[in-house]
Amino acid sequence: MSIIEKLQWRYATKKFDATKILSKEKLETLKEAFNLTALSYGLQTLKLVIVEDKMDREKLVEVAYGQRQVVEASHLLVLCIQNEIDDTDVNTHFETIKAIRNTPDAILEPFKEQMISTINDMQSDKKVGWATRQAYIALGNLMTVCAVEGIDSCPMEGFLPEALDKKLDLDKHGLSSVLLLPVGYRADDDMFADFKKVRQPISKTIIEL
Repeated sequence: MSIIEKLQWRYATKKFDATKILSKEKLETLKEAFNLTALSYGLQTLKLVIVEDKMDREKLVEVAYGQRQVVEASHLLVLCIQNEIDDTDVNTHFETIKAIRNTPDAILEPFKEQMISTINDMQSDKKVGWATRQAYIALGNLMTVCAVEGIDSCPMEGFLPEALDKKLDLDKHGLSSVLLLPVGYRADDDMFADFKKVRQPISKTIIEL
């Protein structure tokens, strides 16, 4: 299938086949895709928590408003933001640049200091909003890669983040959940799989100047 055909095939899966599990290779592809997501400044202030154990996921159904995809999918991906974003993240980023590209400090330092100033001047609520928007970029990237790989997914905003954080003990990792993405394979009897995709014609959604 072409990439457009694969995106046509993709839908927000309502019922997963709980007997079908992603291979290690497929899971590694999703990990790599998340890690390669284009992010603001190149700062990786997001974390991807992968929940495989079904007993752990069963406990999450109630905080996901009863949505069974959370437990029926092969794996549950939880996109999280860091609770603290500061100059430590910037320093780590530039150390990584230096290690990989061997870029001299003389070139890196002005950019690093400018970024540290930008991050430190940003109010906490602004940081949360900024980081959350990055999570949506990662979500879109993961959904597209899933479609290309023939993996079903269901993006979810409908859950109680603070309650889920407590159940997964995310605070000890300094994280807060933002989005959920159950991944796996659609059930044969998921009626939504055969629904025609509803979209406006391109002439109504694209403006060419």
